[in-house]
Parts: sequence; structure tokens; C-alpha cells
Amino acid sequence: MIDVEVVQLLVSPAHRLAGRPSEGPAPGPDDERVGRAEVRARLGLVGDRYFAQAAHRDASVTMMSAENLPTAIDPAADLRQTRRNVLLRGVDVDALIGATVSLDCGEGPVRFSLNRPARPCAWMNVTVGPGAQKALRDKGGVRCTPLDDGVLLVGPARFEVLSEPAPRRRA
Repeated sequence: MIDVEVVQLLVSPAHRLAGRPSEGPAPGPDDERVGRAEVRARLGLVGDRYFAQAAHRDASVTMMSAENLPTAIDPAADLRQTRRNVLLRGVDVDALIGATVSLDCGEGPVRFSLNRPARPCAWMNVTVGPGAQKALRDKGGVRCTPLDDGVLLVGPARFEVLSEPAPRRRA
């Protein structure tokens, strides 16, 4: 097990990055970051835009490593700009694609299947700043399926790799 920190959680009811990046993000709540998120197995985070959406069942939660935020481009970059759900400090989630992991924030472990990379799009150059899309290549986070019901909390947590990641192939 690894001691990590859940730095931020984002549960957003609105899909704010739709349309053309040149038009800017759609309006929404000022801050969709939360201190607590309810997780439902195979459905996602309660209240999030991808919760129970069939097209996103294998990608309803996105984890990102805080160490990969492009803070050289924007020192204040966080989940509001990247639109990921769980920001972790202390583990490289991008290196674990294909693994099953457990995250325990003190309310009991929640397992996740880390399915595929969350590829950065052109929106990152708008929401974070010019060059962010390139800076996040291969480190934009991982799209996951939650395997258990549970609760995630901002703060210290325990992270465990339950099954090894699949070998990575370069395209």
C-alpha cells in the first residue's frame, strides 16, 4: 500500500467543454470541486455528468496525478481546468493503465479498473493555457470503472495496486 493524498475531487453535473474550444467553456457552477464524492459500482460518481451514462460505463471516473498538472503553464491549474474527477498526489496513475487498484480515504476501500488513458484535447490549451495539450500527452490521467460502492474524501488516503498493469504498447 502507498500513502497518497486526494488533493481534489470534481463532481460536475454539466459537460462544460462542448463545441469548439475557441468559443470557450459553457457556463456552470463557479466551483464543482467537492470534499466528498459518493461512488457507485459501474456507474460513477453520484451527481457527475457521466454518472450512469451507458457510453461512459468503462470511463465514468477519471483519475489524474497532481505531479502531472502543467503548473509551468498555469500555476493554478487544477481539476476545474482538466475536467478530471480525482486528483491524487503520490502515485503515477498513468503508469498503471490496465491495473485494478484500491483507494481508501478512511471510509473503506473502493476498487477501480484503470482502463485507458484520458487523452488531452485541444480544450486544455484554452482552459489551462497554450501548450497544455502537448504537456499532458501520456500523462493526462486514466479513465476508470469503479468496481465498488463507496466514498472518496479529500485528504490522506491509502492506494494499493491489486493487479498489475497491462504492458503498454506504443502506437
